[in-house]
Amino acid sequence: MFDGRFIPLARQNVQWTHEQGSVDMFEHLINSNGLRTVMEQYGLIPEEDICFIKEQIKGPLESPSKDDSWPYKGRPEEKSFLYEIVANKRNGIDVDKWDYFARDCHHLGIQNNFDYKRFIMFARVCKVETKMHICSREKEAGNLYDMFHTRSSLHRRAYQHKVGNIIDTMITDAFLKADPYIEIIGAGGKKYRISTAIDDMEAFTKLTDNIFLEILYSTDPKLEAARKILEKIEHRNLYKYVGETQPDEKTKIHKEDYKKIPRNIAEAKPKQVLLETELKAEDFIVDIINMNYGLEDKNPIDHVYFYCKSDPRKAIKINKNQVSQLLPQKFSEQLIRVYCKKTDEKSLFAARQHFVNWCSLKNFSKPQDGDVIAPLITPLKLEWNYPNLAQSPDATREVRRARRLFEDNSM
Repeated sequence: MFDGRFIPLARQNVQWTHEQGSVDMFEHLINSNGLRTVMEQYGLIPEEDICFIKEQIKGPLESPSKDDSWPYKGRPEEKSFLYEIVANKRNGIDVDKWDYFARDCHHLGIQNNFDYKRFIMFARVCKVETKMHICSREKEAGNLYDMFHTRSSLHRRAYQHKVGNIIDTMITDAFLKADPYIEIIGAGGKKYRISTAIDDMEAFTKLTDNIFLEILYSTDPKLEAARKILEKIEHRNLYKYVGETQPDEKTKIHKEDYKKIPRNIAEAKPKQVLLETELKAEDFIVDIINMNYGLEDKNPIDHVYFYCKSDPRKAIKINKNQVSQLLPQKFSEQLIRVYCKKTDEKSLFAARQHFVNWCSLKNFSKPQDGDVIAPLITPLKLEWNYPNLAQSPDATREVRRARRLFEDNSM
């Protein structure tokens, strides 16, 4: 929530991630605790090993030049496989995932189908051209697809849960309103806000989850707007979920277009339904979720090397069709969720009509409950009711005639 929602809104010109925050915090801990000397006592080389640890967290610390085939500084190219253990930028198979799989599946009561011990048992390092890569046995290809399916399921069922996301959004709204009035003391007594604490690690160490309670229990009139939002969360008076849709395969909503969507939904007032309230763009919250297997629209298994029992030293690639015909054809999708800040029944009814009509105008997928929440709108969209319409011209003419009759009867 902090780096994914709050910082991009509070500091729009700053590119900051939690990985960068971890690297900065690691450097701060080393300096403030005098750990370079301790590292030397244990036979480590601080200049190399500190850089190596940072690269394990973030990846290459500098943008590689076109002429530089090896972007890392902490270890030479012949040790390239070491960068595929903690944070694998090549295909995403790493212990970071296995750790949160085990942790979150346990606490959420979700079955974890991936056996990391089996993967480790069949893992070996093979040379591919000039680099060394971690390879898996060819019979484990199906299990690796299961691993990424587990990741996708966790995102769908937990990390991107519609209620969890709207609580994140409300906390973000509260932090944005409180940001100018919160003071956090950093190095040298300098004062920072919530959004600027990332610039000073001494201040950042003091920015904990307690900031939620600090705002919630404050009596400062300047924090009243933020406090009211957090009180709504405490009382479960959340912004209301309106619906979810998806763009078609050829359409993708880009970040620069996100801000336009609430206005577009507000303008998509249906003519077929009598609404008793007017809605504005600020009444809608739109949450765009990009779901994938970790490499945007690419298949991560295409970036995995395997070996066979007959020659364990030779690394090979395995095509998806060599594994199973039942594997996914696409590896990314975009979900569009819409919420309404107004919670009264008339406003919610109007918001749902606006939303379904907007989906129809944009040729997006029909919301799953579209026929229930907007029964006067969904029958008018031929493609929603007859998915194979384009394949049958006769059916097209018949359906258009039926729609004209429906429109005449609904007048």
